[in-house]
Amino acid sequence: MATKTARPKAANYRCSECGWTTAKWVGRCGECQAWGTVEEAGEVLARTTAATVVARPALRIGDVDATTAACQATGVGELDRVLGGGLVPGAVILLAGEPGVGKSTLLLDVAARVAGAGRDVLYVTGEESTAQVKLRAERIGAVSDHLYLSAETDLGQALGQVEQVSPGLLIVDSVQTLSSTAVDGSAGGVSQVREVAASLINAAKTRNMTTLLVGHVTKDGSIAGPRLLEHLVDVVCQFDGDRHSRLRLLRAVKNRYGPTDEVGCFDLTEDGIEGLADPSGLFVSRTKDPVSGTCITVTLEGKRPLVAEVQSLVAETGNAQARRATSGVDSSRVAMLLAVLQQRASMSLAKDDSYVSTVGGVKLGEPATDLAVALAVASAKMNKPLPAQLIAFGEVGLAGEVRPVPGIGRRINEAERLGFTHAVVPASPSGPGNIPSGFKVREVSTLAEALELLF
Repeated sequence: MATKTARPKAANYRCSECGWTTAKWVGRCGECQAWGTVEEAGEVLARTTAATVVARPALRIGDVDATTAACQATGVGELDRVLGGGLVPGAVILLAGEPGVGKSTLLLDVAARVAGAGRDVLYVTGEESTAQVKLRAERIGAVSDHLYLSAETDLGQALGQVEQVSPGLLIVDSVQTLSSTAVDGSAGGVSQVREVAASLINAAKTRNMTTLLVGHVTKDGSIAGPRLLEHLVDVVCQFDGDRHSRLRLLRAVKNRYGPTDEVGCFDLTEDGIEGLADPSGLFVSRTKDPVSGTCITVTLEGKRPLVAEVQSLVAETGNAQARRATSGVDSSRVAMLLAVLQQRASMSLAKDDSYVSTVGGVKLGEPATDLAVALAVASAKMNKPLPAQLIAFGEVGLAGEVRPVPGIGRRINEAERLGFTHAVVPASPSGPGNIPSGFKVREVSTLAEALELLF
């Protein structure tokens, strides 16, 4: 009788882009859908680690010195707002954004301000030469004697620069450009990004050095590389903005030291980048006389109220199918509001071209802007301007009802601060809250009621 031989264990295959594993080879990754990235990684062996002698004994929580983790302001107010007060010693912060959005400009400005306060800063660039960084620093006024530049793509050399300079702040632009000779694969791969991030985090924690990492993003806006990178760092910030607009928004997706509902606003110009403590003026067009088809609303970006203007144009068309075009607002949401206006408010829009846009390139994705969009379209259709110094906000449902939204009082206070005197808001059982004296508020329950009130 023939003896049966032991069947060899199946090899392990792994995607070099996202780290997805499978027992057999496939041409396309089942996670990120990339072609030709699945490679044999060999069998994964389980390892156990024995206990060793403790070098630093555990401390009672009451004996831990928390003053070493106090925030230190960067001098960039909008960045400090998002981070929860400033930079924490030993913290590792990942800043991600699309190419050209202004990540390097922002971090170079932060580096110059921190260096101007007398702290040594090391800026490691793997994408540009030191001369190119110097030219940008001169253009935005970010030259300081305490700011050191190093163009390195090797992780060992970068860590050597850290040992030599001993900075209080380390900036790496970007983490996908560094590679380690101890790990196989090219720079930006899963294993390389994991090794680079782990080494930089270890250096930051052992030296109590704040570290800022620049991260690339994929075409769908997510951070490139393994998801493990976001779990390893302390703070993950997303820096985004429209390419044709000067406005840039900074949001904290993850923050171990502060809130994640704050938004920082920046103005990107040829002379650099500066924070906008009051960005509402960018999103409102100032005209002497009211114009039909415009409505002012107040949207919340995190906890921050922003006043924005919605513009609409409705024109008759001879085409069989009317055209719908939007900019800065969700097209499917606008299509729904047009249907609600036609069905619930008896407004004929089926044979009209409808155009809806925002001022200043701001993107309005909050449902609270529904009422302003609907009123702007109605104003354009009737060719009647809305009253001057009026704001409107509220969520519109398919039944034509206007639903309450959070932060009504905060929105009204922001509008009153900017000189508005009237508001149309959703009716709520608790009322609109504390209203500034002299500010008139009208509560509506349906879209038809709002149209009857204003037109």
